[in-house]
Amino acid sequence: MDNKNIVFVCEHGAAKGIVASVWFNKLAAKNGLDIHAVARGIHPDAELGPRAVSGLADDGLAPAESAPQKLSLADVESAQHMVTFCELPQEYQDKASAESWAEVPDVSDGYESARDAIVAHIEELIERLNR
Repeated sequence: MDNKNIVFVCEHGAAKGIVASVWFNKLAAKNGLDIHAVARGIHPDAELGPRAVSGLADDGLAPAESAPQKLSLADVESAQHMVTFCELPQEYQDKASAESWAEVPDVSDGYESARDAIVAHIEELIERLNR
C-alpha cells in the first residue's frame, strides 16, 4: 500500500486518539512496521488532555502533537487505515472505511484502563497489518 499512515479519530482529539497514536507508533516500530499514526479530532479541544499527557509520561512516552488537530479530508484520503472512538462526520463517511473502537473507556475516567483497552486493540491491528 502507498499510504503508510493510520488516523485515530476521537471527538476532541485530546485523549483517546493521542494515546492510541503514541502507542501505535511505539508498537509498530517494535514490530518493524513502516506505518505512522496521527491523532485527529472532530471538534478539537484547545489543548491535549492532561490525564493523557501525564499517563503517557508515566509510561515514558510523549505525544508528537503539541495540540489537538482537526480531522481533514486530506487526513481521510491519505489514511491506510482509520480508527474512530466516536462517529465519523457525515461528510467523511463515504470517503473512508473506519474501524470503531467506541467501547474504549474515557481517559478522564482512568488512564490505565483506557490505555490497556487501546493497546489490546492496537496489538490485534498490528497483527492484521503484518499479514
